[in-house]
Amino acid sequence: MEVREIKNKRVFKGIKIVLHLALLLVLGCKEKVERVPQMVDKLPNIIYVLADDLGYGDINAFNPKGKIKTPHIDKLASEGIKFTDAHTSSAVCTPTRYGILTGRYNWRSPLKEGVLTGVSKSLIPNSRTTTASLLKSEGYNTAFIGKWHLGWDWALTEGDSVNGTGWNPTDYKNIDFSKPVTNGPKELGFDYSYGHAGSLDMAPYVYIENGIPTSVPTKVTIDEGKYTWWREGPTGDDFQHDDVAPNFFRKSFDFIQEKAASENPFYLYLALPSPHTPILPTEGWLGKSGLNPYADFVMQIDDYMGKLTALLKEKGITENTIVIFTSDNGCSPQADFEILREKGHDPSAIYRGHKADIFEGGHRVPFIVRWPGKIESGSTSEMTICTTDFLATCADIVNVDLKDSEGEDSFSMLPLFFMDSKKDYKREFTIHSSINGSFAVRKGNYKLIMAPDSGGWSNPKPNAAETKNLPPFQLYDLSSDPEEENNLYSERKEVAEELKKLLWVTIENGRSTQGQNQKNDSNFNNKDWKQLEVFDSE
Repeated sequence: MEVREIKNKRVFKGIKIVLHLALLLVLGCKEKVERVPQMVDKLPNIIYVLADDLGYGDINAFNPKGKIKTPHIDKLASEGIKFTDAHTSSAVCTPTRYGILTGRYNWRSPLKEGVLTGVSKSLIPNSRTTTASLLKSEGYNTAFIGKWHLGWDWALTEGDSVNGTGWNPTDYKNIDFSKPVTNGPKELGFDYSYGHAGSLDMAPYVYIENGIPTSVPTKVTIDEGKYTWWREGPTGDDFQHDDVAPNFFRKSFDFIQEKAASENPFYLYLALPSPHTPILPTEGWLGKSGLNPYADFVMQIDDYMGKLTALLKEKGITENTIVIFTSDNGCSPQADFEILREKGHDPSAIYRGHKADIFEGGHRVPFIVRWPGKIESGSTSEMTICTTDFLATCADIVNVDLKDSEGEDSFSMLPLFFMDSKKDYKREFTIHSSINGSFAVRKGNYKLIMAPDSGGWSNPKPNAAETKNLPPFQLYDLSSDPEEENNLYSERKEVAEELKKLLWVTIENGRSTQGQNQKNDSNFNNKDWKQLEVFDSE
């Protein structure tokens, strides 16, 4: 259903809102960014590396008190710019990936909460512009390698859907692994694609290359170890869980070597399955951190990032290659926070919460951009950015204006790469969502959470008894309270009300950028969008 169909339209309780909301929208939306043509004289290669469940505090460059050694990623930061206030649009993986590729907030899609499974149908319609389709249209060689987790359509033996929810092993009996999948990376602009359907703990465990399964599963595997677990499911003969992350790096290296000498630039979206469960550092890395297997796994990623940057240097393309490194959300409790804490390491650094939560630890992530000769080495930006900003940044690099129906929540970061033009970055506010779809809106130092709880997995958990005595919303001043310990909602209700109205109008208008209003997609199966009910409370 559309937002405007919410019953009785009681949200603003009789306030004369039309002019006020229009003013808020004008203040919150971007204007056309002045391009910086002298900075982009030759189209650069673009490599976007997305770690999976890596915490803000897991990288030394962002958390000097951290105990995991990450020298190669730290070096990448020292050679480029690190963003200390970077956020994913969601605290879980599928929604964030949607936003990265489309430049649109994930909750505008049919996925209003949760994540997809390994057998879910495609979330992004082929008609929607993605980073890949945009760059491909401008002459880029495009590649996706890694964890997809945005759904694609498996070939089926009968009917038009996989039976059940995707969490039950019997669901896979209806998949014909001898036939191509459709509506995946290839249809969304990637010339080359190689990866698996969902997270590394979600069956089926089958590599798909350019839409074709690389093997037909002849076995079923499962692991139930503390760190190494994955769900039972069909597994391809060439699919070895502890080699998946290394394999994706090898495939990426092959792609880079092949395209390095091309006259056309390339775009590589490398979506790692690590350090998400199963936590499987290879034998040579086990015990290297002196902390636990999760920390070992992070160190292994760091080592491969060192190999990637070394390859760029070897091929002579370092100077004209943008490398972006970030994570899809905060660290998961599967990392074993208790053991890490005992050894002095916190994957969320000073921030509250973790993966799935609406608190900062759920969606504040490390974000590094290196572009030698363009971005000043050792730069740091405290500007608030969002992972949805990637599409508009790509459009700015290739000097293309996005249409009204493209990148509705994407603001070009290009001005921030060059410190003397940062005033041209137009993001005024950012919206986040948790695993259960709870909203937060951030403008300036203030962050309003539209729930009394975490919206995720940390305390206070949604629907817990303790939340009954809490204020319905949470308001934090992150400049003085980055730990989100002092809820200002009761004493600063005028600030909360302004942010609440800003959030509503942004949902209602289908965009946060300037342009013609767009429609949000209906929820799956036309179910009610229950997270909007909070606008009727208090």
